[in-house]
Amino acid sequence: MADKISPHIRSSKRNKYVFVAACCIALMGIGLWLVLRQPEEPTKQPVGLPSAGLEKRMPIPSDKVIDYNKLKEGTDHALTDLMEKRKAPYGVEKSVDIIAGPDESIKVGQETVRLKHILDEVRLNQGEILETDLAGKPGPKAGDAFGIHVVQPGENIWDIHFHLLTEYYGHKGIDLSPFADEPDRLGYSSGVGKILKFSENLVHIYNLRKRTLETDLGLISPLSKIVVYNMGRVFGLLQSIDYKDVDRIRFDGETLWLPAAQQ
Repeated sequence: MADKISPHIRSSKRNKYVFVAACCIALMGIGLWLVLRQPEEPTKQPVGLPSAGLEKRMPIPSDKVIDYNKLKEGTDHALTDLMEKRKAPYGVEKSVDIIAGPDESIKVGQETVRLKHILDEVRLNQGEILETDLAGKPGPKAGDAFGIHVVQPGENIWDIHFHLLTEYYGHKGIDLSPFADEPDRLGYSSGVGKILKFSENLVHIYNLRKRTLETDLGLISPLSKIVVYNMGRVFGLLQSIDYKDVDRIRFDGETLWLPAAQQ
């Protein structure tokens, strides 16, 4: 005769199965929760748009860094000689601190930034970067030169431009009067003043600490901002002006009108 299973034993086995099933369900729930809480994949940067974060993480070869600190202290003679050689064709010495190519980086204080990153910001600000990158149009070339002036205490953008203009014309044997940029007795701008006003469209001020372009030319903080010149554009303009005709220049707020060449 088969032994009878007591109701108490049967109930104990049932409870054990229920407990095991509950544990399995709980473990499955915990596993699903862990999967769902995994961080999402970082959003990819759109093609053609610069990213300050990505720019900071990318290693910069030391031989591509032009260190303003060493230039100012005179501790790197090879770098000093290189800058003098690059400045010579433009006739500038003190108005521009650095001349760099788009594939180089500059260091001021503790801040190091790729010049290409600045140029991309400029192109983006001018609405050119998407058109250039997507249409395959060329950006800055390796042979292009860009002048960097590190802003010093007490400087303003007008004086910075005037210093460069004074050096340029001095190199050509023309001594600019310290008052050459001032209006005449009737309040009309001089030819030099018009060149300086127009030149504001040819340069860009970059904030090294914020990693952004500045829109207010009047707000310049010492050693935290730089003025960037496209040497080809600026000196191409100056070379097209015959100084004896400088007072015949016209400026309408956007376009600089040069006197027609005499036949």
